[in-house]
Amino acid sequence: MPDTQTADPRAADRAAEIEALAAELRERRRRQGLSLEALSAKSGVSRSMISKVERGEAVPSTVVLSRLAEALGTTFAALMMPASAEAEVLVIPRARQPVLRDEETGFTRRVLSPVLPGRGLDVVHNTLPPGAATGAFTPHRSGVEEYVWVLRGRLLAQLGEAEVPLEAGDSLFFGATIPHGFSNPGTEPCEYLLVIDSSSRR
Repeated sequence: MPDTQTADPRAADRAAEIEALAAELRERRRRQGLSLEALSAKSGVSRSMISKVERGEAVPSTVVLSRLAEALGTTFAALMMPASAEAEVLVIPRARQPVLRDEETGFTRRVLSPVLPGRGLDVVHNTLPPGAATGAFTPHRSGVEEYVWVLRGRLLAQLGEAEVPLEAGDSLFFGATIPHGFSNPGTEPCEYLLVIDSSSRR
């Protein structure tokens, strides 16, 4: 029997997050009348991977999750966090903020913003280990914009064919309808805030 005093306190939370993501992805796909094959064709993600994610047997990389979200016409945060009722004040304790971590690269995304009906704003805290990269994100649909603010370390943004180096304190805005991705060329972890604004699509 595991020692509950020494067990990883995040293990249960991670399991719950994976289960919630699986259920949300499955529900959104079925609600739109998409088969696994249809969502695979629309997103470019293999049928077997989608099936594994829906069964909670695989944790998708951030790139895979972004492709699925775009194909379903939703956002990364909406797949990771259940929708909340409209509220003037809404607190999301750190322990309840969904976290997605790529085991291969160590790239970590923490969702800071609530998912509110009629809103299209995701705020995500990202951490990239030294030398790591996010991979190439699928271009969003017309009207989606992204804002980046580097909290610490160095960040290299790949926007289409352009490379944009950023230092701590620098900010960046771009229309996210082009292929884009980020990497850490530095020797220390890079932390940055990413705001994805899809409100004009709604």
